[in-house]
Amino acid sequence: MGYIEREKLLSKSEGSIYKLVNLVAKRALEIIEGQPKLVEAHSAVKPSTIALCEVASGKVQAKKINKKTD
Repeated sequence: MGYIEREKLLSKSEGSIYKLVNLVAKRALEIIEGQPKLVEAHSAVKPSTIALCEVASGKVQAKKINKKTD
């Protein structure tokens, strides 16, 4: 697990650090709860780091929610 540039991560979350943090936190919790890892990682690597790598590789993405207009 090497260094991941912030710009690369931000481009995966529509340029929002808030969305990025939420996405990584939710995915890290899923990994802790036993969901399979989507990237190869050593067992000593923390779930938050694995989640960051998954986002950077494009294997985890935030869903866009369309607002209803009346």
